[in-house]
Amino acid sequence: MLTTLNLFESGNQFDLKKFAGGECHIRFKPDFPENTKVRLNTRLNSSDDIMTLCLAVDALRYMGVGYIEAFIPYVPYARQDRVMVPGEPLSIKVLAGIINQLQLDKVYVFDAHSEVSVALLNNCYNVQNHDMVKQFLKQFGLTEYVLVSPDLGAYKKVDKLAQKLEYKGHIATGIKIRDLATGQIIKSDVNTDDLKGKPCVVVDDICDGGRTFTELATALKAKGASDLYFIVSHGVFSHDALNNLKAAGYKQVGASNSVADRVVTDFFKQYNVF
Repeated sequence: MLTTLNLFESGNQFDLKKFAGGECHIRFKPDFPENTKVRLNTRLNSSDDIMTLCLAVDALRYMGVGYIEAFIPYVPYARQDRVMVPGEPLSIKVLAGIINQLQLDKVYVFDAHSEVSVALLNNCYNVQNHDMVKQFLKQFGLTEYVLVSPDLGAYKKVDKLAQKLEYKGHIATGIKIRDLATGQIIKSDVNTDDLKGKPCVVVDDICDGGRTFTELATALKAKGASDLYFIVSHGVFSHDALNNLKAAGYKQVGASNSVADRVVTDFFKQYNVF
């Protein structure tokens, strides 16, 4: 039998605390069952969270737990999967090294941003976002729509999703136009002539500040889109991104709770990965 523990909150079987000097600490309750199999659900939103995972695994090993797996839906540093500038680290390799030293039996991630992160993590299994997208499409009440990849880099994943959805239409793809001098995105376009008043569903894995998607909304509207919907696996939503997405014209946004639990509203819907 697998015992599941959410490391981001103290529960019936363990306590979390932080000492005055900043050190993280975890203590499992005396009645924690020995020789059990454990699944650790965790959000690695900070270095403290990474340390808490390491401490939890070590404590469980001392308690005689022989099987430990982890579910880390949002993999931090997955976007730092190459060295772009001399002097910078390969951050995802550093994180993977820390997790690999824990010798976990399995590591599950959710819609990994980069195949590099999946390859670097030992015993790693990538859970696709297909069921999440299906759930949101049902909640949004959509049967006919245009599926949108936000850029060329995301097209391969969106194409695989389209096959699972048995989607028969054209995948509209966003095109980022950059200032060659600064590298900044100055506007977006879409590789389609006329969306003919159809609703559009943008799907991606990560939304941080959201500028890519607000710019894309403008481009989609310019090409004749009607209602806009946005489905994202990992909603960081920094810099008031949700309000900015609403102001940009999205009717509804859906995201998993991989980064945080958020209040469900008419505008925002949540898919629970744990």
